[in-house]
Amino acid sequence: MATALVTGATAGLGKALARALAREGAALVLVARTRTNLEETARQLCAAGAAHVDILPADLASATGCAAVAARLADQGTPVDLLVNNAGMGYASSFLANAVADEEYLLDVNVRATLRLTHAALGAMIPRRSGAVVNVASVAGLGPAWLASTYPASKAWTVNFTESLARSCQVRESGVRLMALLPGYTRTEFHQRAGIGTAWPPAWLWLDADYVARTALRNLRRGSVISVPSLRYKAAAWGLRHLPRTLVRPFAWEAAPR
Repeated sequence: MATALVTGATAGLGKALARALAREGAALVLVARTRTNLEETARQLCAAGAAHVDILPADLASATGCAAVAARLADQGTPVDLLVNNAGMGYASSFLANAVADEEYLLDVNVRATLRLTHAALGAMIPRRSGAVVNVASVAGLGPAWLASTYPASKAWTVNFTESLARSCQVRESGVRLMALLPGYTRTEFHQRAGIGTAWPPAWLWLDADYVARTALRNLRRGSVISVPSLRYKAAAWGLRHLPRTLVRPFAWEAAPR
């Protein structure tokens, strides 16, 4: 029976990934800030088929919260087979419209927590010679997209960090797998929580969260290092990675100042 630890598990893509794992009969450790939301999500996932569900309330922007989750990942008595670093955030307002403390909070969640939890997970998985880590990034991390925003830069870090570790001899020779998941626009609570409108882009560009989750788990089993769900976003990812920046920049959009 596999055990998966999912951060940001009570909403959006994190919940969709946890739901997909529950349907496969996995045991789950759910991480989020609010205990009541975790308890409700745990009940839903038990009903969906999860073998067992534990909850771990933690604010991953804090050193204390990260340490609590890292300790669970390091516990070899009840090993975690899959870590899903999904917790993340963004702002609707532009870089200069935000307080520096807010921008640092974003980096704490999107970057520092991913680094710390991946370090803890690999420290336990490599000696066992088994396990996997999925880091949720974004197609926006591949090039200039969300101008005047720290968000795509944080996701670019996630992509490069994951690829760097996944290609390393230390990881490859252990049999541990790492994968960066790069969804495009996905219908979740992320945009509403960030105050970002959803009238654009057009409906055909939006992905279903359950589809993204199923695709991610399938690609992980195939050994993919980068997972980009849907042909339309595969094409966008190819363009962002290979076309000259002068051709890509005109399609970027600006974060609206408030």
